Amino acid sequence: MQDEQIERESMDFDVVIVGGGPSGLSAAIRLRQLALQAGLDEFMVCVVEKGSEFGAHTLSGAVIEPRALDELIPDWKEKGAPLNVPVTEDRVFYLNSATRSIRTPDSIIPAPMHNQGNYIVSLGNVVRWLAEQAEELEVMMFPGFPASEVLYNDDGSVRGVLTGDMGVAADGSQKPSYEPGYELNAKYTIFAEGCRGHLGKRLISRFALDKDSDPQHYGIGIKELWEIDSSKHEPGVVMHGLGWPLTETGSSGGWWLYHDENNQVSFGLVVDLSYHNPYMSPFDEMQRLKTHPVIKEVLEGGKRLSYGARALTKGGLNSLPKLTFPGGVLVGDDAGFLNPAKIKGTHTSMKSGMLAAEAIFAALQSGRQHDEVETYSQMFKDSWLYEDNYSARNFAPAMHRMGLFMGGAFTFIEHNLLKGKMPLTIRDTTPDYDNLDKASTSYKPDYPKPDGKLTFDKLSSVFISNTNHAEDQPSHLKLTDPTVPVTVNLPIYAEPAQRYCPAGVYEIVKDAEGAKFVINAQNCVHCKTCDIKDPSQNITWVTPEGGGGPNYPNM
Repeated sequence: MQDEQIERESMDFDVVIVGGGPSGLSAAIRLRQLALQAGLDEFMVCVVEKGSEFGAHTLSGAVIEPRALDELIPDWKEKGAPLNVPVTEDRVFYLNSATRSIRTPDSIIPAPMHNQGNYIVSLGNVVRWLAEQAEELEVMMFPGFPASEVLYNDDGSVRGVLTGDMGVAADGSQKPSYEPGYELNAKYTIFAEGCRGHLGKRLISRFALDKDSDPQHYGIGIKELWEIDSSKHEPGVVMHGLGWPLTETGSSGGWWLYHDENNQVSFGLVVDLSYHNPYMSPFDEMQRLKTHPVIKEVLEGGKRLSYGARALTKGGLNSLPKLTFPGGVLVGDDAGFLNPAKIKGTHTSMKSGMLAAEAIFAALQSGRQHDEVETYSQMFKDSWLYEDNYSARNFAPAMHRMGLFMGGAFTFIEHNLLKGKMPLTIRDTTPDYDNLDKASTSYKPDYPKPDGKLTFDKLSSVFISNTNHAEDQPSHLKLTDPTVPVTVNLPIYAEPAQRYCPAGVYEIVKDAEGAKFVINAQNCVHCKTCDIKDPSQNITWVTPEGGGGPNYPNM
């Protein structure tokens, strides 16, 4: 909480943007474009980013649909945007056992999964390039400055954000290096923190933005970047798959393997966080997946370069909250614009940021501030972004409620035969955290030990994510009730935090005094899975000291 005794410096802007990912940077660029077109050189836009640099915390597959980029920066090719590998072929597989697979004929692949005209990219590098475009437009850029609190006016409207204090010891005392955070005041604030943004989560609750929406649904995406033998490399080939090993634990999700440039491939697994088995470990499922011949024949003999994980929104249109509130808006994955049928959220995030920028700029031009920019919601409904979201609205609920085969058949009918015009809407009203079965009735998988060549453990994986947090700082993983992990989650669910965390943050340690819940916050890769999946909703993720977390290269 903000300490009223601390003297803080403040800075005033026209617009403050929280989060320097695709949506936040697109909003910043569009705002400055509009200001310069209107001759308003002094129009001040600020972006705060918790990562040590722009792109440091960005992780995605990624295949990008360039539609929004074409609109935002039409000459992006001439300006050197790192979209260098056009998709040449889609391959979709169903893995029906640990050794067998079926390649899906192109004719029955759901239409949204076709990637003609798209590009395989490092989204982190795309974000770094977008940051350069924003800097050229004189956006004020503050990497390494997490927004820790929302600031409010007396009437309850948002007036900006407070950046986190630096140099606070684990016991809450001020170290000699202590520096208080800044108050960043704005006429309007755009929240673009990405999936499960900790301020967005509070705003949704404070303003009841989700009262007319289905619960948001999530997946955890775990990614490895590999350099493979040049004889196996097929630039532009996009591979997706379903089935084993997730089917053994009754879980759902899918994998990808994208052939990028420079003999590199992006490989990863998305596990739906609606899973039921508390013994299922997304990290270990991903390691086991690599032993399947379809994956192994590509990766074997290669070198793993990097590792990371992050949660992603997948509820789609049905789970979108209200986007506006007095003084601010939600954009990108802070709201949940990802299209789950396409398995893409970059183009949707960018477009949402652009629409928010246009609505806010018009409001400022008419002399308004700190009120609700409802035109943003209307502009969304009138745009291709709404059509994109509407066509995919049934994908995640169908897969959750009907299962892999019936849900897949429904998706094929909806998109290939009815062209996204299904007359009914499927709802999924059970939150992901409320799906876990009791450990006493659950199957316990036997995960093989890593070999250090194709499969790895969590700690060696975290090491190559370049994750680091300042020593001696308060834990950014907060327990509402410290007794719950041992007294509730352990006896009922075998404390699933030990397994759903892909970075080894949470441990149950037993000694003569009994079981203890240990939090290794230093390992945290900021995926937010604990905040989402904890069955007791007892863990809250907040921002650590600025610059902490992973430093992803080329992810």
